[in-house]
Amino acid sequence: MAVPEDLSYTRSHEWVRREGDVAMVGITHYAQEQLGEVVYVELPEVGQQVEQGSELGTLESVKAVSEFYAPVTGEVVGINEDLADEPDLVNQDPYGGGWLVKIRVDGVDESALMDAAAYEAFIAAESH
Repeated sequence: MAVPEDLSYTRSHEWVRREGDVAMVGITHYAQEQLGEVVYVELPEVGQQVEQGSELGTLESVKAVSEFYAPVTGEVVGINEDLADEPDLVNQDPYGGGWLVKIRVDGVDESALMDAAAYEAFIAAESH
């Protein structure tokens, strides 16, 4: 699957789509492939303050439990409630219906984020 050009990426395989001062966050196609079938998603509380790089929640798959991290600093302003009943949306549509949280951005260290080309190079190097 192609890496969408309009997103930013982290070394821990989260993606970020900025819409004004709100960032929508999810995990990448590569990350969900590594996890396997997601069976449970633990999301943060709306209103929670998060620091860039801090743990946001966990994804439980048939293989393992993995944390996911905040790619920006700010306040959680939305969570994907559909994942409570359909956690496998993370697998089926990681860049769409499988999004995880929305964060109102207070700050971001852009040097910690990659564009699509840099992320593709990163996962190519990681998978060797």
